[in-house]
Amino acid sequence: MVNREKVVLVGLIRADQNAEKTHEYLDELSFLAETAGGEEIKRFVQSLPHPDPRTYVGTGKLNEVAEFVQEHEVETVIFDDELTASQIRNIERTIANCKIIDRTRLILDIFSSHAQTAHAKIQVELAQYEYLLPRLTRMWTHLEKQRGGIGMRGPGEKEIETDRRIVRKRMSLLKERLKIIDNQKATQRSNRGAFVRVALVGYTNVGKSTLMNLLSKSETLTENKLFATLDTTVRKVVLKNLPFLLSDTVGFIRKLPHGLIESFKSTLDEVRETHLLIHVVDVSHANFEEQIQVVEQTLLEIGVVNKPMILVFNKIDNYTWIEKEEDDLTPIVKENYSLSDLKRSWMAKSEYVTVFISAKEKENIDELREIIYREVKKLQMKAYPYKIEQI
Repeated sequence: MVNREKVVLVGLIRADQNAEKTHEYLDELSFLAETAGGEEIKRFVQSLPHPDPRTYVGTGKLNEVAEFVQEHEVETVIFDDELTASQIRNIERTIANCKIIDRTRLILDIFSSHAQTAHAKIQVELAQYEYLLPRLTRMWTHLEKQRGGIGMRGPGEKEIETDRRIVRKRMSLLKERLKIIDNQKATQRSNRGAFVRVALVGYTNVGKSTLMNLLSKSETLTENKLFATLDTTVRKVVLKNLPFLLSDTVGFIRKLPHGLIESFKSTLDEVRETHLLIHVVDVSHANFEEQIQVVEQTLLEIGVVNKPMILVFNKIDNYTWIEKEEDDLTPIVKENYSLSDLKRSWMAKSEYVTVFISAKEKENIDELREIIYREVKKLQMKAYPYKIEQI
């Protein structure tokens, strides 16, 4: 059995974020911690109009966290928002002998552990340096007590690289390497011939890789973990007699660190240069509507606008709807919706072509294939009319 680090989560109920939303974010933070090798044993929540500029939470709440950490020998405290260098320094004065990390550092840590190719490793390392650079003053003394584990992977372990000049030089070198790889990737994309390019996009852990395997008959890694896929995978797919290129991309998430978006520019170029997007949604998730908004906002941030899109509601085998009778004394029950019910629901009334599937159970995949075939053929006729004549 794997020994997991004991972690404590800290979040705020703010003026712009109610209690329900805060606990939803902390649930996701808990899943992130679990993906990184941690186990949540306690969460602390405080109501404040905005984060305390000195210690994120109030002094009393921070002392409460410190007492719990000492009593239960907690190894890591994770804050749900990005902390400044001064906030981390002040928090460490109260919570001693414990790693203090924030949501951004946790996501970077997961990316670091999941990066497999040289390209992904360079992208993640650059994002880590972007994050660490303004926090190096604090790290001179902090490095003496750093241990392995959550939040400690990557360049933060090497004291020599905490010097600002050396870090900036290293960042310049990484950017040059990325530029070379980006040019190679651009050349690869330009050499793919007259094929329509289709990209799977969506929130992390919605089943994109499972769908990729199903459509392309490939063996892309699929795990019930956040950010299991970092590198873009491209496969040639043939539906009926129509070939096209299908790519699986890194999943999006709330509060995705800006440094990661910048570092993963070439990976996201796959999305920018694609002809058709397949937006995969985990319809069984309690807050899938907000996840849709996060993906749409991220696409907007990276300059993807007015792209044809197929909206795929996945995991319908797990989808339930909370039903409440008029009598308030009747207990709330969850009712399973059939495929025909879903097709009549508000979700089917999207501005995009919509389909409901279960990639895991291979339910309604034929309809999805037919829709993809139809949309790709339209794009093929528009972009490469001579190619259609050859098919």
